[in-house]
Amino acid sequence: MKKRVIVISLGGSLIVPEKVDFSFLKQFVNTLRKNYKKWKFVIVCGGGSIARKYIEILKRESNPNEKELSTAGIRVTRLNALILMKLFGKKEANDTLPTTMKEVKSNLEKNNVVICGALRYEPASTSDGTAAKLSHFLKSEFINMTNVKGLYTANPLTHKGAKFISHETWKRFDERANNMIYHSGQHFVLDQKAAKIIHEDKIKTYIVGEDVRNIDKILQGKKFIGTTICG
Repeated sequence: MKKRVIVISLGGSLIVPEKVDFSFLKQFVNTLRKNYKKWKFVIVCGGGSIARKYIEILKRESNPNEKELSTAGIRVTRLNALILMKLFGKKEANDTLPTTMKEVKSNLEKNNVVICGALRYEPASTSDGTAAKLSHFLKSEFINMTNVKGLYTANPLTHKGAKFISHETWKRFDERANNMIYHSGQHFVLDQKAAKIIHEDKIKTYIVGEDVRNIDKILQGKKFIGTTICG
């Protein structure tokens, strides 16, 4: 049986939070391992709070342009990817960092897991956009793993009255994302380009929080806690 492929955008704040969560990292790795029989994985690492801190330093001290800010974030995503590659090891994951979609696909032919950061600079884009493009390129579904349990009407970390949304259409999600103005280091469950890509290419997308059991449930077609974007 040919293995299915799924792309996971893994938030940088989950990889390297303020206090490193070794338990989360171990559970994440083990969850993917237990599903190798049927699945292959592409993991796109985000930059998280570390990238945002670097961007803030640059904004305050060097009067940078948008490309310089984004490039700083890209470097952090790649460092996070290199760390995650070590956790899986050479027998399971790629041992060199891909910087193009063709390299990701080539690595996928010989590995159960392919890990990367943002592939290259593009205006108004984050690692989520990279993951959405890879999902289109590989004709796969897409999981975005972030630090909230799914999509809300507002940021639940700053708005107590924010309401959880378990299902959203591609069109409505695209509208919701593009009501915001893009800025480097922004904090939303998916960036504007990713929302546009999944809408135009009809990519079934899941948004889940840091409970790794939800990844396992999605892979097994079971009910999970999070948001589904489709239809």
